[in-house]
Amino acid sequence: MIVAAKTTTIIALSSLPKLGSLNPMANNPSQLLPSELIDRCIGSKIWVIMKGDKELVGTLRGFDVYVNMVLEDVTEYEVTAEGRRITKLDQILLNGNNIAILVPGGSPDPE
Repeated sequence: MIVAAKTTTIIALSSLPKLGSLNPMANNPSQLLPSELIDRCIGSKIWVIMKGDKELVGTLRGFDVYVNMVLEDVTEYEVTAEGRRITKLDQILLNGNNIAILVPGGSPDPE
């Protein structure tokens, strides 16, 4: 007759790696994950360059994992056949699927 012995392994919590050490970039503050950089931009101006002929500048209020964004005090710049059209908007929900570039603190106009 074979009897299987049950063994239990106990791991001390102090022997586990710290959560920050699981991210190889955590030790180097000059490198951020993209979502961390966007998170740091909440409450500040951001320049969003879309895939088409539109650019937006506004205050980032929030975003999700798909980089859908809520922007306030938005200025929309659109290139048309007649020239550049500027539209002011109070608040928008922007679909992250159409975003090409995000520029924290940026602006399409030289200030």
